[in-house]
Amino acid sequence: MIHSLKIANFKCFTEISLAMRPLTILAGVNGGGKSTLLQSLLLARLASTSGQAVRLNGPYELALGTAADVLSRSARESEITISLGGATAEDWWDYRLSAPTDEEALYLDIVGVPDRPAPGIGNAPGGFTYLAAERLGPRDVLSVSAEEPDDIGVGVHGEFTAQVLALRETRSVSARGTVREVLRHPQTASPQLRLQAEAWASDIIRPVRITAQLSSGVLASTIRFQETDRFADVIRPVNTGFGVSYTLPIIVAGLLAREGDILLIENPEAHLHPGGQSRLGRFLSKVAGSGAQVIVETHSDHVLNGARLAVAQDNALDPSAMIVHYFDHEGTTSIHVNQRGELDAWPAGFFDQIESDLGVLARARRR
Repeated sequence: MIHSLKIANFKCFTEISLAMRPLTILAGVNGGGKSTLLQSLLLARLASTSGQAVRLNGPYELALGTAADVLSRSARESEITISLGGATAEDWWDYRLSAPTDEEALYLDIVGVPDRPAPGIGNAPGGFTYLAAERLGPRDVLSVSAEEPDDIGVGVHGEFTAQVLALRETRSVSARGTVREVLRHPQTASPQLRLQAEAWASDIIRPVRITAQLSSGVLASTIRFQETDRFADVIRPVNTGFGVSYTLPIIVAGLLAREGDILLIENPEAHLHPGGQSRLGRFLSKVAGSGAQVIVETHSDHVLNGARLAVAQDNALDPSAMIVHYFDHEGTTSIHVNQRGELDAWPAGFFDQIESDLGVLARARRR
C-alpha cells in the first residue's frame, strides 16, 4: 500500500508531500490540484508499463496536452518526479520523467523507474482501477473489451461494466469471480457479483434488479434493470436516469477489489441524491477497510460524512486508515478523523458553504 506521495515539477505542484491512507479523500477548490494528484499516479502506472516514453494523451483517457503543459511553470529543471513511499522510511519508489526540449512534444521521456513497481501501481489490470468524473450516461448498448477476461475492469468511463457482470454470470473468468465475504451485503449471502451489485445498488441508488448480457455475434454488451418485484417490466437504461449508470461501475469495481488493489475515483457523487452519496461514502470506506486502497476526489460533504459514519458507526474503517487532504490556492491542509468521526481541522472553505448561506439567510430575515 502507498503510504506517502511526493510530486515535483508536475503541473501546479513544484513540490508537495502528502500522507496516503487506505482511504484518502481529496477535496477543495477547483484548480487546486486534486486531479493533478490522481494524474501523477496514472503517470507512475504508465511509466511502469511503457518503454522509453509516457504518452500524455490517450492512455486512461488522459488529455494533458504537451510536455510544456505538464511541466510546472516554477520548475528549475525539466525533470518531473513522482515518489511513492511504503510502510517504512526505507521504502521509496521514484518515477522520473523528463520533458523533451521540443515544447510541442506529446510525451515525457522516462529517465528512471524502480526495479519493481510501487505497491498497487504494477498490479494486473483488474487490480488497478481508474474511474473518471465523466462516466457514461444511460446506454442501450455498451462496449466490450478485447482483453483477456481476467484483465477486464469496468473501464475508465464504466463502459465495460455490463461485460464484467456478464463474464461472471457465464463463469468465464478464473480470477475475481466472486465477491469476498468482507464486502458482501449483510442481506445477501451469495458471493455472486450480480446479486451483490443488486443489493448494494438497491441500498445506494434505488431498489433494482440487474441483467447483463453479451450480445452473440456482435461486439457489444447490454444491461437492463427491473424493479425488485420479479413480475415488473424490464427497464431500459435510458429510462433509469444517470444515477444508476454513473454509480454502478463504482459499486462493481469496489466489490471486485482485492487486498493491495488501487481504486482511483473522481466525483463519485455525480448524479446521485444526497442520501445515496452518503451511503456510497460508507461503501467505499468498507472497500478501503477490506485491504484495498481507495483514493477519492470529491466535492460532496455527503460522501465525506458517509466515510465518517463508516468510522464512527459501522466500524468498517479504523480512523487511522482515513485521511482528508483539502486543496486551496494557498496550499494543502491534511485532516484526520478520530474514532467518533470528528475531524481535527476545518479550514476556511472546507465544506462550509451551507453554514455561510444559512448565516446570510438569517441576517436577511432579521433585516
